[in-house]
Amino acid sequence: MKHQAGHAAPDKPLEIHLGYWLRLVSNHVSGSFASALQARQLSVAEWVALNHIEGRADITAAQLADAMNLTRGAVSKIVDKLVRKQCAVRASNPRDNRAQLLSLTPSGKRTLPRLRAIADHNDEHFFSRLDAAERAELRRLLQKLAEAHAISTVPVD
Repeated sequence: MKHQAGHAAPDKPLEIHLGYWLRLVSNHVSGSFASALQARQLSVAEWVALNHIEGRADITAAQLADAMNLTRGAVSKIVDKLVRKQCAVRASNPRDNRAQLLSLTPSGKRTLPRLRAIADHNDEHFFSRLDAAERAELRRLLQKLAEAHAISTVPVD
């Protein structure tokens, strides 16, 4: 029995679910990006942290943990790695001696645009089959679903 393109065969029950297709594509998109970062000795979590640190002056590790929806211990390990890689620094908070402020180093500031270019290339690789209107529509639909289900945590793995 022949089926029209885009319609799942009844003997393939997984393929009738949108979640299947979303997960299939998502795993490949995110896996490719993670591999590209790994080749540069960075993890997706470190990439997300760098973006948060750059996007907010005077961010503390606790605020970063909240933004990334991770434990403070997990964020501490991520920040330790970024400090060792000379991408971020900790400095004393003049308003609260117990907290440390995080910022990017000059090296971290130079690295982030290169990492964004990798993300752009990854998107282009996977989504180039869609024209600009289709990409915009896909983004709009995914954002609509995220908002409807109050999904706002940034994926870090």
